Amino acid sequence: MAVDGSIAPFAGLQPHADGRPWVMGILNVTPDSFSDGGLHLDATRAVEAGLRLRNDGADVVDVGGESTRPSATPVSVDDEIARTLPVVRALASAGVVVSIDTRRAAVMRAALDAGARLVNDVSALRDDAEALPLLAARGSPVILMFRGGDAAGGYRRPEGDLLSAVRAFLAARIADCVAAGLPRDAIAIDPGIGFVGGEPQDNLALIAGIPGLATLGRPVVIGASRKRFVGIISGEPEAARRLGGSLALALAAAERGAAMLRVHDVRETVQALKAQAALRAAGRHHGGTQ
Repeated sequence: MAVDGSIAPFAGLQPHADGRPWVMGILNVTPDSFSDGGLHLDATRAVEAGLRLRNDGADVVDVGGESTRPSATPVSVDDEIARTLPVVRALASAGVVVSIDTRRAAVMRAALDAGARLVNDVSALRDDAEALPLLAARGSPVILMFRGGDAAGGYRRPEGDLLSAVRAFLAARIADCVAAGLPRDAIAIDPGIGFVGGEPQDNLALIAGIPGLATLGRPVVIGASRKRFVGIISGEPEAARRLGGSLALALAAAERGAAMLRVHDVRETVQALKAQAALRAAGRHHGGTQ
């Protein structure tokens, strides 16, 4: 987000004319992701799925080769590259804006060389000491995410006020990245929905707290799609059946100033966002509340 509340350009993406957030489609090339593990492990099927996401309206397709769910099986760097590189290369060659979802510098380098436009790192460039120097040298756009704990040991809520802790962490990481030579306008931030442990209300508080995060002056990315807390608050144990709750939270995040939404159900999310934007425009036209 820009300081005035509008969506600022990021990673070559230009704001939509109607003011709605960008949509990042999730493409997990893994056997064990919580919602779609194994569906796109074959590279050909993964590329087809990525093209469908683009055609459904995704502004970005986020390709990941390592599950970040709690207790996920670790994957080697070589395996992560083998899973993601053919998919990234094919999608980028087809004109898709590709993000690589990884914590590892070697995977980042391979994906960027293959045409990925940005990096989405759940560790905020902390898990691999080579990651920040690599992106700073290239000026590559990155999404920095807050994470309490890790997949191996479990995710934990930070002590004290959650929003203050998340905002302070992200502010510090922005400063660290800029000090290392990464352009400030190449940075977006993600409060880590689902990565803070705690209760559902903690994740809801992060969505409610988007306006405070947006005061950091960088685009805010929100990824609540199909997550466990959505199932808890809606009474739906099956991840793939959490569309209604996911859409409600996507619209709420957009209303509060999120610049990008990371989702599984791209077509439905884009449709909902377009309807929301049209309603907001109608309210302005007729002098109603926004």
